[in-house]
Amino acid sequence: MLLVIQLVPYGRDHADPTPTRQVELATATQRELFRSACQDCHSYDTEWLWYTNIAPVSWLVQSDVDGGRKRLNLSTWDQPQPEVNEVVDQILGGEMPPAQYWVSPYHWDAKLSDKEKRQLIAGFRALYATDPPPIDGGG
Repeated sequence: MLLVIQLVPYGRDHADPTPTRQVELATATQRELFRSACQDCHSYDTEWLWYTNIAPVSWLVQSDVDGGRKRLNLSTWDQPQPEVNEVVDQILGGEMPPAQYWVSPYHWDAKLSDKEKRQLIAGFRALYATDPPPIDGGG
């Protein structure tokens, strides 16, 4: 069965789209936190690891990346994004990054400490203050 499901084409098209307007957080520390905990799902700079080519894991990863990019995407800053308070709430509430991401041995550095969460939140607040995106009114 595992061999048969490899024939399903979903989840292996790993061509990242071209950014329409790429932004980044202000400090090197904030950018590194975003890279390790957020970038794969919230930008067009996704690191597609080997296991993202093997179904059914590839399906789950593709779904997570598609959903993350749809909700918040630093590669499409000219398109509607959530309000900064929603981003902050997701980080503080522990929803981001999701557990299925940071439990992977390849993303051991994605689980954020309270201090790292505060640094990342400060980066998002500064980005929204200095270069606000269109706001997604859809909640």
